[in-house]
Formats: sequence, C-alpha cells, structure tokens
Amino acid sequence: MDAAFGGTIKSSTAMAEVTRRLLDYIGSGSLAEGDRLPPERQLATHMGVGRSAVREALAALEILGIVTVRPGSGTYLSGGTSELLPQTLSWGILLRSDKTRELIEVRQGLETQAALLAATRAPKTSLKALAAHVATMEENLHDYHRFVTADMLFHHELASGADNVLLRDMLHSVRSLIRVWVERALNDVDHARLTLAEHRAILAGLEARDPLAAAEAMRQHMLSATERLLPTLEDND
Repeated sequence: MDAAFGGTIKSSTAMAEVTRRLLDYIGSGSLAEGDRLPPERQLATHMGVGRSAVREALAALEILGIVTVRPGSGTYLSGGTSELLPQTLSWGILLRSDKTRELIEVRQGLETQAALLAATRAPKTSLKALAAHVATMEENLHDYHRFVTADMLFHHELASGADNVLLRDMLHSVRSLIRVWVERALNDVDHARLTLAEHRAILAGLEARDPLAAAEAMRQHMLSATERLLPTLEDND
C-alpha cells in the first residue's frame, strides 16, 4: 500500500497531490469496477496527510463520476471510469493555485454560455431540480459544506439543462477541480446570503425563459464568486 501511494506528502497543496495519487492508483488497474477503495483513515496514513485532504480529493473524484461514496460503507470505483480517466488525468495538472486562476477564468465563460442555452432548452424537470437546490442552499446558510454541495449541484443541473454534452462535461471537470477553493472562499453567512441571492436571480431568468437575463445573472454571479475566490488562492501562493 505504501508503494502504491508513494509515501508522505510534503506539498502545501495536499489535496491536489492526493487527487493525483488516487488517479494514478485507479489508473494502474489495481481496482476493478465496483471495488472498494481503502478507507479514508488508511489512505491518510499511507500518504501522511490529514483526512480532510483525502476527503476533499474523494469528493472531487465523486463529482467527476470516477468514484461513488456510500455513507457508512465506503468509496467504490464507478463504472465507465476508463473513458473518463484520460480527460481527468489531463485536467489534473491544473490543480496548482496558479492554474486554478486560469480555470476560474475559463469557468466564467462556460457557465454564462450554459445559462444562455439552458434558458430555452432546460425541461421543466430540470427547472424544478434547480429550484430544489436553491431551497437547499437557503436551508443551510450556516452549514457551509451542505451549502456548497447544493451550489455545485445547481450548476451541474444547469449545465445538463443546456443540452450540450461537451459543455456539460467541461464544466463538470472544471467545477470538481476548484471545489476545494470554493469551500474555502465561503467563510461567513453574509457570503452565503449573497451567493443565494445570485442563484435566485439566475433561476428567475431561467424560469422566465429569458436567455439574456439568465446569462447576465450568471455573469454577475461569476464576477462576484471570483472576487471571493482570488484572495483564497493568494493565501496559498
């Protein structure tokens, strides 16, 4: 096990390195579809990091669809991994904070385009799901992990509603890789309330089937989110 994960991690970007090593481990063929990964505690011990870094890395891999986390049971390798790994591994080099700035810039354009398309393409079921995610955000203003999870699910659903598979998959990868920074940037209830208001504006544009309103609301949200994210990256340079 120690050989598989390469020993103690000394990098300040522990989550990025844990993610890379997990991808290497999965890509080595050591696991088959449906196999259970080693427990968080064991992974943390073998890599010499805190469990939070392992948990953040597994969350990113789950959003990418590479693993499935089953509460009380463990983390399992998902199906279809062989098709996802090449793309995921290529994105993996962008996990450093300097490259994360570039990812954030790319995300701004992609999210705005997704909102523009979803305003006319998203089915009613998608709009209902988006409203549910906004409601979850409102109910968890003081639980930042659940709030951010609902936020990410909102954006994932919106991208699916844009009915463009390439756009959806690109956003999926970008969001999963910056999730750790998003969670760190949300550190008080005022930020949560502002983020909630921005999502309500996006939802209103989508429900009105107004592409320009939805895209503008998303653009404003992305600018606001970037202002909160960049200081977090600077703290880690």
